[in-house]
Amino acid sequence: MQEPGCGGIRGEKAQLGGGLPLIVDGEEVGAIGVSTVQPDWDIQIAAAGAASLAGSWATISRGCEVPAMTEEAGHRIVAVVGLGHMGTAFALNLIADGHRVLAYDRDPGRVATVREAGGEGGAEFAGLDACDVVLTSLPDDDALKEVTFGNLRSGMKRGAVHVSMSTVSPGLSRVLAAEHASHGQGYVAAPVLGNPDLARSRRLFIIAAGPAAAVEGVRSLLEGLGQRVFVIGEDPAAANLMKLAGNVLTATTLQSMGEVLALLRKGGIDQHVAFDVLTNSLFDSKVHRTYGGKIVNEQYRPAGMVVPLAIKDMRLALAEAEREAVPMPMASLVRDRLVVLVAGGAADLDWSALGLLEARDAGLAPSLDQDSAATQGAGGR
Repeated sequence: MQEPGCGGIRGEKAQLGGGLPLIVDGEEVGAIGVSTVQPDWDIQIAAAGAASLAGSWATISRGCEVPAMTEEAGHRIVAVVGLGHMGTAFALNLIADGHRVLAYDRDPGRVATVREAGGEGGAEFAGLDACDVVLTSLPDDDALKEVTFGNLRSGMKRGAVHVSMSTVSPGLSRVLAAEHASHGQGYVAAPVLGNPDLARSRRLFIIAAGPAAAVEGVRSLLEGLGQRVFVIGEDPAAANLMKLAGNVLTATTLQSMGEVLALLRKGGIDQHVAFDVLTNSLFDSKVHRTYGGKIVNEQYRPAGMVVPLAIKDMRLALAEAEREAVPMPMASLVRDRLVVLVAGGAADLDWSALGLLEARDAGLAPSLDQDSAATQGAGGR
C-alpha cells in the first residue's frame, strides 16, 4: 500500500489525473483523465493497467490535492515553453515517447516544426491548465521570470509541476519554487550538461533538484530526455549552481585548449596530429573531444551556445562566487575573453570560438570577422 501525503497542500477540492480508474467509497466510478473530487470523500486510485503501480493503490486523505505526478506509468500532457535548439529537441522526443505535447514559442516557425511531428500549441498559452508538467527551456532569468509570473503561475493547475531546464541564477530558482508552492504547484530545477546534438540523441546529463515527491513525479520524463539524471537535493537552486559550475569548467577548458593548440600549431605541429595525441592520452574528456574538435576543425557555426549566452552563464557563476567569497580568477579571465569575441563581431559564433580568438592573437588567423574563411567550418549541426 502506498500512502502519499498531502505535502501541506489542502483545499476545497482535489484533482486526480493520469487516466486511472477512480474508486469513491469502495465503488468504481469509471476511468478519468482529470476529475474533481469533493473533500469529504475517501478516495482510492486503482492502478489497474499501470505497469509500475500494478497491484497497488493509494488512499488519499480528505481535503488533499493529489498531483497528477503520482502516476508514473503511461503518457502525460506536457507543455514545452521555449523552442530553441534544446526546447525543440525536448518536445520532439516527448512526442516520440507518446506524450501529448503542447508547445509554446513566439516564433510560429518553431511551433510549426513541433506541430508537424504531432504536437500542438502556438504563441499563446491556451490549454496550459490541462498539463501535468510544464517544461521550460528559456535563455535567461528575465525570460523565465516573465513567463512564470505572467503565464505559468496563474495558468497551471494545482498539482502540476514546472520543470525548469534553463540555465538561470540559483536565486531566481528559489523565488520560483516558493511562488509555485504558494499556488499548490511543484517546481523542479533540471538544467542540463550537453549541447543540442546530445539533446536530440537523448545523451544529455540532467541535474535535478527540488522537493522529493515532485522530482520523483517527473523523473521518468527526464530519464527519457537524457542518458543520466543526477538528483542532488531538495533545494532547486543547487541544480542551477551545479550547472553554472559545469559551464565554468567547460569555458576554462575551451580557453586552455585554444591556447595549447595555438602554441603547437605555431611551433610547427599539425593541429589535427596534436588533437589526436591529446585526446587519445590524458585529455580524453567529452569537453576536450567535442569542443576541442570544433577548434581544430574551425567549426564555430551553427552555434550550440552562442557567445552572449556563455557570457551570461559566466556572469551568473561569478555573482555566486562573489556572494560566497570564492575567488575565481580563471573564470573572470575567460568571461573577458568572451566579451572580446562580442566586441570583435563574433557574437553569433559558438563559445568554442575562444580557440579562434587565441589563433588570431597568435597571428594564425587574420581576424574575428564572422565571414572569414576561418569561421566557416566544413561541418555543422
